[in-house]
Amino acid sequence: MFGFSNRFFLLQPIRMGEESPDPPFQEKYKNLLDSLTEVELAKSSEELLVDECELPLIDLNMLNLGDSEREACKRQIAKASREWGFFQVVNHGISSQVLEKMRTEQMKAFKKPFNEKTNGNDPKFSMGSYTWGTPSPNYLRQLSWSEAYHVSLSDILGSGGLCTLRSTMEQFAAKVSELAQKLAEILVEKLGQNYSTFFKETCLQSTCFIRMNRYPTCPISTQMFGLMPHTDSDFLTILHQDHIGGLQLVKDGKWIAVKPNPQALIINIGDLFQVWSNNVYKSVHHRVVANKLQERFSTAYFLCPSYDTVIQSCVEPSAYRKFSFREYRQEVQNDVKCFGYKVGLARFLL
Repeated sequence: MFGFSNRFFLLQPIRMGEESPDPPFQEKYKNLLDSLTEVELAKSSEELLVDECELPLIDLNMLNLGDSEREACKRQIAKASREWGFFQVVNHGISSQVLEKMRTEQMKAFKKPFNEKTNGNDPKFSMGSYTWGTPSPNYLRQLSWSEAYHVSLSDILGSGGLCTLRSTMEQFAAKVSELAQKLAEILVEKLGQNYSTFFKETCLQSTCFIRMNRYPTCPISTQMFGLMPHTDSDFLTILHQDHIGGLQLVKDGKWIAVKPNPQALIINIGDLFQVWSNNVYKSVHHRVVANKLQERFSTAYFLCPSYDTVIQSCVEPSAYRKFSFREYRQEVQNDVKCFGYKVGLARFLL
């Protein structure tokens, strides 16, 4: 045994607990870190070192051109959703000023002392919005070296100028919501389905979420997830990330690293769209790898329906049984609590 909680963390600057913005990973997960063996260390390092690639890049300005360019753009979006489950877009209609302001306010929130973030009073989001690490990891591979604010837009709508962070999030959400609705409509159209109003009626601003992520530097980064492998429990996710990198996804059965492009937004298909399209569009596993030298920030927007919305395939025979979004969320939460990971769509296969 190597005793990594001592071997590595004593190399880090020691700061008074109340003043540090970092969650106490080394204290909470000391037993897991101490149990890491040399064999596990070598195996973990090898697993996380993967080839880097660029996601399909789609210029959404093509949607504003002639019929042929517009149709070509729609085909690219549908193809990437079928073959990758991920793609990136430029000329998306969200100004760099909005994105930069979102990043600035996010960084301010995360740089506050850890104790201040956990008391739930600032920035006055719902109780439980701030999270860090993993609730009950059974082994190191279930530990996420990150902290996040997972915020329902119902918490920030109509915030006005009362809180700079909340008003910035509301502005960001309004712009990203328009993009999400546009992409969802295109994906429905390319399935040949006539559900043009479904997402506008069921995925309201008040039912969607924003997740602000911070991935602190990690002394054993080559063995640690910033965010453990998962799929997203929504229809669509729109991600704005910085230049640091660390996002990885599964393509053709292998993990690959995504080359960061700060000028682009990353789009990925969620579980609900995979069900709705009857497995035409793919919700693929992805993860974030921790970084030893640089912290990483990202902001994700999740296009979610109301909890009572019934999710079912738009074509028959369906691969999945019907279920409500509420039921799906509850199953995911139960699985994470019991097993330390999400089982997901496998529970709903017919």
